[in-house]
Amino acid sequence: MVTLSPRVGRLRADNPSPMTLDGTNGYVLRVGPNSLVAIDPGPLDDRQRDAFVAAAHREGASYAAILVTHGHPDHAPGAAPLAAATGAPVFAHPAARFAHDRALGDDEVLRFDDAAITVLHAPGHAPDHCIFVLEAEAALFTGDVVAGRGFMVVAPPSGDMRAYQATLRRLRERYGDAQALYGGHGPEVRDVRAKLDEYIAHREARERQLVVALAEGPVTIPALVARIYADTDRRLWPAAGRQLLAYLIALEREGRVRAAPLARPPTLAEAALLNPDLSRLDENLGADVIRAELGFDVAEPLLEYALAGTPEPVS
Repeated sequence: MVTLSPRVGRLRADNPSPMTLDGTNGYVLRVGPNSLVAIDPGPLDDRQRDAFVAAAHREGASYAAILVTHGHPDHAPGAAPLAAATGAPVFAHPAARFAHDRALGDDEVLRFDDAAITVLHAPGHAPDHCIFVLEAEAALFTGDVVAGRGFMVVAPPSGDMRAYQATLRRLRERYGDAQALYGGHGPEVRDVRAKLDEYIAHREARERQLVVALAEGPVTIPALVARIYADTDRRLWPAAGRQLLAYLIALEREGRVRAAPLARPPTLAEAALLNPDLSRLDENLGADVIRAELGFDVAEPLLEYALAGTPEPVS
């Protein structure tokens, strides 16, 4: 276990992949003389469960609770075996679809022997996402809302861009002065306000790029990806397409963009970007996480997008 502060230790799962970076971060919080809280037990992996159990033995303590930020397969499945091994209850968002003992309310405060943890509902990346705030250290445990490195995926149908942006703004307004941010992936962050500013600015800049591209005329998602993500590894283009779809859905709901089906089938390249064959993915690439986070279960049609108010194409 890596010690990050007097109260916080990190246990990183051995599941590195393009989606999880160096692996999924789990955390052990000291909340009393002989009391701990686990955050994000991680994937279904006996080694990670045993690491959490060993951490408690070293501390001469037991787990008072297991908190799960959200239900994606690199964060939640380890909760049940850790609960079975320790007897600790599992706490999660009311919308969580995995087994849990208690649903947590927004702004609820969990009180332990000598620590308080505030729960924030944090939709956007996933509808069942919570962020936990260790008040004694002004520390945020942000799951997949904010990572220590890079940016997080927001993809439909479970991801919602406007909800995600609202979550980021809420974090900055309420906890911009926090002392530490511990994400679900990557290193810890000490300049919390700068990180939140970076995330908010990145989303706004990407949307501006999208609107500029749409202003040049009707265009498909594959064409948008080729323009906006030209410098990105092409293996990541399907993920980029899902990211752009989240923006387009938001803009369409707001009446700023319209979408229409094309009177032709997609090319092979367009089909591969919109609906990649996930069965061909190596599990070492984090296929289970890709399926959960990118929402490729429902086939995406080839649509043409344009700014609202631009002339309809003549058929």
